[in-house]
Amino acid sequence: MKQADMWLIRSYWDLEFPRPTLPNVDFVGGLHCKPAKPLPKEMENFVQSSGEHGVVVFSLGSMVKNLTEEKANLIASAFAQIPQKVLWRYKGKEPTTLGPNTRLFDWIPQNDLLGHPKTKAFITHGGTNGIYEAIYHGVPMVGVPLFGDQYDNVAHMKAKGAAVQVNMHTMTTADLLGALRAVINDPSYKENAMRLSSIHHDQPMKPLDRAVFWIEFVMRHKGAKHLRVAAHDLSWFQYHSLDVIGFLLACVATAIFLITKCCLSFYHKFIKTGKSIKRE
Repeated sequence: MKQADMWLIRSYWDLEFPRPTLPNVDFVGGLHCKPAKPLPKEMENFVQSSGEHGVVVFSLGSMVKNLTEEKANLIASAFAQIPQKVLWRYKGKEPTTLGPNTRLFDWIPQNDLLGHPKTKAFITHGGTNGIYEAIYHGVPMVGVPLFGDQYDNVAHMKAKGAAVQVNMHTMTTADLLGALRAVINDPSYKENAMRLSSIHHDQPMKPLDRAVFWIEFVMRHKGAKHLRVAAHDLSWFQYHSLDVIGFLLACVATAIFLITKCCLSFYHKFIKTGKSIKRE
């Protein structure tokens, strides 16, 4: 991995905080995002039936298809208490507390739903795909991180005022319900989500175009060695400046040794000799 000439990071300054980067690093977060397409007819009818209340989209990503029966009932119970319609990507056993406003789907067109004007909130595990689709369309979030970078992603969105975080392992129905109501009813979350969306769209090049440019740049020039920092070519002790530290420690040790020798010599030559003469 150290031999890579160019690093394309799936993030951007709408999500990240300012920090120094090297010339061979570029941020292409949201390169997979695109304008919303029309929903399937049956799904569109369900979304439109929500009226002025709108809909909530819930997905824990492709890796989490079901939950424990207890957790599923807890979540379904919270959904049953909101006026919005809920589209929940879920393949497990249907919860007994499932309300009439909630519909389960094996698969949902997530990007198209987030781009729908009736979508009020997105409940997400905090994966990069979902986070950036929500930023792209300006949708506030309830983050339920499970593992990996999801905790960091949700923490960033929370710090930027566009999300509320809940703990999947300890949350109660009241916790999830409170988070949902805050994100939907407090206009600051929508305003902050739209602000991040505006930042994301205001770029000199689209993320995908920038990624393509750098890939072709490396191909045209048969690499990009001139952008790589010299640290990649240093040995581990050079990288950590252990040779410099060793030299400085040797200088300090030599100075201490010489000063100690001089002091002892002065003590024996003058002070100790003077005491002996006085005694005599």
